[in-house]
Amino acid sequence: MKLTVVGGGSTYTPELIDGFARLRDTLPLTELVLTDPATDRLELIGALSRRIFTRLGHPGTITTTTDLDAAVDGADAVLLQLRVGGQAARLNDETWPLDCGCVGQETTGAGGLAKALRTVPVVLDIADRVRRASPDAWIIDFTNPVGIVTRALLQAGHKALGLCNVAIGLQRKFAALLGSDPTDIHLDHVGLNHLTWETAVRRGGPDGEDVLPHLLAAHGDTIAADLHLPRPLLDHLGVVPSYYLRYFYAHDTVVREQRTKPSRAAEVADMERRLLALYADPALAEKPALLSQRGGAYYSEAAVDLAAALLRGGSPHQVVNTYNKGTLPFLPDDAVIEVQATVGPKGATPLPVAPVDPLFAGLMANVTAYEDLALEAALHGTRDRVLRALLAHPLIAQYEYAEHLTDALVAHNREHLTWA
Repeated sequence: MKLTVVGGGSTYTPELIDGFARLRDTLPLTELVLTDPATDRLELIGALSRRIFTRLGHPGTITTTTDLDAAVDGADAVLLQLRVGGQAARLNDETWPLDCGCVGQETTGAGGLAKALRTVPVVLDIADRVRRASPDAWIIDFTNPVGIVTRALLQAGHKALGLCNVAIGLQRKFAALLGSDPTDIHLDHVGLNHLTWETAVRRGGPDGEDVLPHLLAAHGDTIAADLHLPRPLLDHLGVVPSYYLRYFYAHDTVVREQRTKPSRAAEVADMERRLLALYADPALAEKPALLSQRGGAYYSEAAVDLAAALLRGGSPHQVVNTYNKGTLPFLPDDAVIEVQATVGPKGATPLPVAPVDPLFAGLMANVTAYEDLALEAALHGTRDRVLRALLAHPLIAQYEYAEHLTDALVAHNREHLTWA
């Protein structure tokens, strides 16, 4: 079984490698290929990855190459984890929206749109090359904004699913609070990527007892602190929103914080420098503790489970990003939603979802409309399409802000926008 990681030079890759090695019975890889245009980083991380495989006794081979076509040739699955423009572009995404009092973030708001515009054309080119080299390969997208990127892939006819670590992270946290095994905890997880709510927490599977009321009553303060949201909000909602709902429910508070604190992009850039120095040590043969601060907790487990389900079948339920197809009747069938699904070699089938509270459904419909327009702008360009997408976004909406942000977005991303 051959798996290719596009963006294999990421400092996050050793987390994936560790997961592949430890869960080799779930996903028995014979060949893992890391591909990335950044040669120096790729070789550094490739060497560490081989040491991790050796230490953990994985018999598979790890190769590195800057030749994308060779990397995906014969692959059974291709994982996408790329960042067009690197951390410098992320720093911009988190900075210039603040000029008009809008949140600066890499997956939502104006910064999220900028990332989508840079990313979608690149991902579609990669996917086309995968289809030519390995037409039966599955594409698993980690690349943000996952919802928009996954929709671009599906709309172009690719065998693709999107993956996010929010659900598996909450599952692990809830299991620890409840003293349960994570495999015993099933989440009623509903929404769009980075716009989700846990409407029930069930013990024993999809039909199990809902322990969410107990969880909130006994551990609401802890959960609220983890989400950086006020406890009364959780009590009022009666559900657990993802951390990313903070950008909506506490937008102005976040903007004030962002104007006075170092950006996450700056923190990650510093962390990456330190990680690369650690990776250069030929004696290092495990992921360093510092990597846990990089973000993406449990991604490796989620990736292994999803790839194994797509390639081998026999999947339990998993949270994925896929076409709506009537699952949420208030959204178009071709909207990409993030829900529990059964996954197998033929793809993902969303599980039925209970009626959604209008408080959540309304925001989902609004953001879906924005994502429609964002994808149009990513595929076809023009300033007018960018402006329309920003006007549609609930965190922007005002014409004066949208005008200013459109000009700033184009100015900061001109080298990545062929139409600008």
